[in-house]
Amino acid sequence: MPLVSTGDIVRASVGGVGAFNVIQLEHAEAIVAGAERAGAGVVLQISENCVRYHGALAPIALASLAVARAAAVPVAVHLDHATDRALVEEAVGLGVGSVMYDASALPDAENVRRTAEVTAWCHERGVWVEAELGEVGGKDGVHAPGARTRPDEAVRYVADTGVDALAVAVGTSHAMTTRDATLDLALIADLHATVPVPLVLHGSSGVPEETLRAAVRHGMQKINIATHLNKAFTTALRDRLTADPNLVDPRKYLATARDAVSQEVAHLLTVLTL
Repeated sequence: MPLVSTGDIVRASVGGVGAFNVIQLEHAEAIVAGAERAGAGVVLQISENCVRYHGALAPIALASLAVARAAAVPVAVHLDHATDRALVEEAVGLGVGSVMYDASALPDAENVRRTAEVTAWCHERGVWVEAELGEVGGKDGVHAPGARTRPDEAVRYVADTGVDALAVAVGTSHAMTTRDATLDLALIADLHATVPVPLVLHGSSGVPEETLRAAVRHGMQKINIATHLNKAFTTALRDRLTADPNLVDPRKYLATARDAVSQEVAHLLTVLTL
């Protein structure tokens, strides 16, 4: 199956598209295995924090691209929450087909200016761009989870920047370890009816499954999930080591964690399908 763009998967989807964050090679393998089990396209996301963890973009990006190219279902590789334009340009040069350029911490006018410049540069190279006009609730503690995106501001931002997708604040927070976030479904519907590009839900790990289904029915199209999979990975790894304290071969306990993530991805992709 050829490597595709996030935009290709979003346009072809019936329901929501699962976009799952990669931390290491095992995550990429698990996410694709789960997508193959579900028979659905999927997005492998590499965040700026992940790049910082590895010390460079190329190793994890090239590994993810290789896993994507070998998949039996459509897989995209996406740079997530990149605040550095140089990182965007490096990712595109490596073959990453979509990026989220995050200038949301900047004053609004500067956010628009920089995002428009990055978007124009990316579009010249056929790269799909996601952005955010104000930080999603909870990110870096800058906004409370009660932050909300105004439809009129969202429409203006998309027009001024030319982005292909917009991350909106509708009640989620990043890095939630509990699944009790309350979404503003009426706002999602208003944004879907007003904003001319796909809507993206960040911080989806904190959203109950029934609410995720409702969000997709109301118009949310790309669903970003990271912390929930990390919990599954860590729980399985911890349980495996606890059950066998003498285990020292990383392949054995990492395989257990990888399988747990694969099963969860397959399940979540069925949740997002209408």
